[in-house]
Amino acid sequence: MEVFRPSIAQSPKSPDGQASDNTKVTDSKTAVAERSGKSTLNEGIANFYDESSGLWESMWGEHMHHGYYPKGAAPKSNQKAQIDMIEEVLSWAGATSATKMVDVGCGIGGSSRHIARKFGCTAQGITLSPVQAARGNALAKEQGLGEKASFQVADALQQPFEDNSFDLVWSMESGEHMPDKARFVGELARVCMPGGRIIIVTWCHRNLEQGETELKGNEKLLLDLICKAYYLPEWCSINDYRAIFEAEGLRDIKVADWSQEVAPFWGAVIKSALSTQGFSGLFKAGWTTIKGALVMPLMSTGFSMGLVKFNLITGVKS
Repeated sequence: MEVFRPSIAQSPKSPDGQASDNTKVTDSKTAVAERSGKSTLNEGIANFYDESSGLWESMWGEHMHHGYYPKGAAPKSNQKAQIDMIEEVLSWAGATSATKMVDVGCGIGGSSRHIARKFGCTAQGITLSPVQAARGNALAKEQGLGEKASFQVADALQQPFEDNSFDLVWSMESGEHMPDKARFVGELARVCMPGGRIIIVTWCHRNLEQGETELKGNEKLLLDLICKAYYLPEWCSINDYRAIFEAEGLRDIKVADWSQEVAPFWGAVIKSALSTQGFSGLFKAGWTTIKGALVMPLMSTGFSMGLVKFNLITGVKS
């Protein structure tokens, strides 16, 4: 089973037991390269959402995530399906109340405001996109939640919050953007209060079968194409997330695969992109958004072949 853990490099020592100068130089260059790579990824993510969020909101509303379409249920609007997703996730996780919540990768704050109204709690959200943060704050004010919900630009891997700040830590479809899954979960656990609940809803690749050490070649190729369009680093499985939750000492861990429940979503998104409003909006939004739209059928293909999974994981901080 693949497991994402922080790597700890062992530096060669000089005779006096100290790291050699050459090693220090190499380590410094490696650190700079890693920071540069992370910065480039973060800039790509921020630009993608700066450019595309307005179009998404105009066509889909304030909730920038999948909808929930259980098999056999009556037809409903995609906007209703997105709200149902929040409600169903909370119910599945056993989250019945909160006093302070944080939305990590908040988009324009749809989940935060919904949960703030539902539980009467305060909500803070972080995103890499200045456009999203500004729009989230504007919507909070318009909806009478200006004193309850606030949004800011910040990195999920280095959150600007004190330890033990929130009793509900929420991440709806942002984990896939995280280049270091272990550090991501570590930060969620750090800002969570003891007894507080962490909920992650994210895209994953399928779990590896017994005897497999990696995904198949065609699966890797498909994920690579998706990653380039959506500014995603390497994918992981829900088993990887479970292992990280366990390593963080979280308890009452539960996972789920809701791929079938969200399957109708991508067809609806593709249909909306092909509409007159969609074509016009994509043209105005720019090439980055157009690239994302062109790759939508690949996401749908990934779902169909069982490679791309829509997974949930929750746990409680001890």
